Amino acid sequence: MKKKHFHFNALQTLAIGFAAIILIGAVLLMLPIANRNGLFLSFIDALFTSTSATCVTGLVIFDTYTQFTMFGQIVILILIQIGGLGFMTIAVMFSLLLRKRIGLKERSNLMESINSMQIGGVVRLAKRVLIGTAIIETIGAALLFIRFYPEFGFAQGIWFSIFHSISAFCNAGFDLMGAIQPFASLTPFVSDVLVNVVMMILIIIGGLGFIVWNDIVEHKLHFSRYMLHTKIILTVTVLILLLSTISFMIFEQNAAFADMNFGEQLLAALFCSVTPRTAGFNTIDINMMSEAGSGLTMILMLIGAGPGSTAGGIKISTFIVIFLSIIAYIRGREDINIFGRRLEDGVIRRSFSSAGLYLFMMIACGIIILSFENFSLHETFFEVISAIGTVGLSKGITPLLSIGSQIGIIMLMFSGRVGSMSVAMAFVEQKQTIGLRNPVEKIIIG
Repeated sequence: MKKKHFHFNALQTLAIGFAAIILIGAVLLMLPIANRNGLFLSFIDALFTSTSATCVTGLVIFDTYTQFTMFGQIVILILIQIGGLGFMTIAVMFSLLLRKRIGLKERSNLMESINSMQIGGVVRLAKRVLIGTAIIETIGAALLFIRFYPEFGFAQGIWFSIFHSISAFCNAGFDLMGAIQPFASLTPFVSDVLVNVVMMILIIIGGLGFIVWNDIVEHKLHFSRYMLHTKIILTVTVLILLLSTISFMIFEQNAAFADMNFGEQLLAALFCSVTPRTAGFNTIDINMMSEAGSGLTMILMLIGAGPGSTAGGIKISTFIVIFLSIIAYIRGREDINIFGRRLEDGVIRRSFSSAGLYLFMMIACGIIILSFENFSLHETFFEVISAIGTVGLSKGITPLLSIGSQIGIIMLMFSGRVGSMSVAMAFVEQKQTIGLRNPVEKIIIG
């Protein structure tokens, strides 16, 4: 009898690879050497922190600086970098350094990891991603050092600059500002133009996506020569940032921005429009936000940034396809056109399926948490959206979650980073379609 061999496909490799990295990170964070109190951290707390770092979320049970030693902080930063770039990209880096041949299977896994549209040139794209990441994060750290050196001293200033540059670029939201005040995030720098601008630029660049980077590198500033994907991501990103900045200026006038002058309000509004794109940093107290501002933040967390990036959310491309599809249906048009191009039907089905599964998981987990906890509906769904959107913003309930709720949030963070559709498809048997099809019958919709 012939022995049957089991092979993991690209999606399964991606999901299992992320899970393995999370478990390794959890074990390392459990060790006494990783914790300032010199004791073992519980497995569930270590797993939560490792998942949040690897899935570049930023939801934390403990303040990172006051809980973890330098060793623990380094482990978290490595997990953030691997999670932001995708573990297959890191694997390619080591293969290139060791001059190992990258086979077809590895290229297929890499294509899935960085959301490349084709397998051809995927290794060259990965090289550009690695080099570009190193350059951008180095420049970001150098600029942050200008401000952090006077505040924290030379050695700590260097470490803080590197940590926050990588965390911002990877849209992770982890910070070390517990050195000033636990769980402070960037609130001590709410009016600091340099820190705000550098962090926002890093977040935006990281959230555009690797395909967009590559297109800009190849075609420079010639917008007409960009791929349709790049045009959509850049245009919608600018529109979202402009509209949300204006909205926050209006909503928070008498709430979170009440004690600020116009310049500080504008800077804070810009940051509020950038950080829900899955970065997770905050320069204002989230609990001080108005209901309208909090609601807008939740919408921005749902949308997220570009696919194949360091960010999460349902992704800008998914959002715009659904939006244009609704507009086309209302206007009685079958085709969805944008920038002189027609979108294929498969993209439309995938967008609705992905967003539908995303919302189903979010609502299901939110209801489960509400049944176990005493949090309000608003607090719970803010947390749930932040988790599956890999954002990291919170109303302050993360440290209060029970073990069951922590597990639910862990699953959402994992699904949000790997992709809800990817997780589902990775562990569901893909059956071949057969020639025979069932007869069609109409049902009533709406």
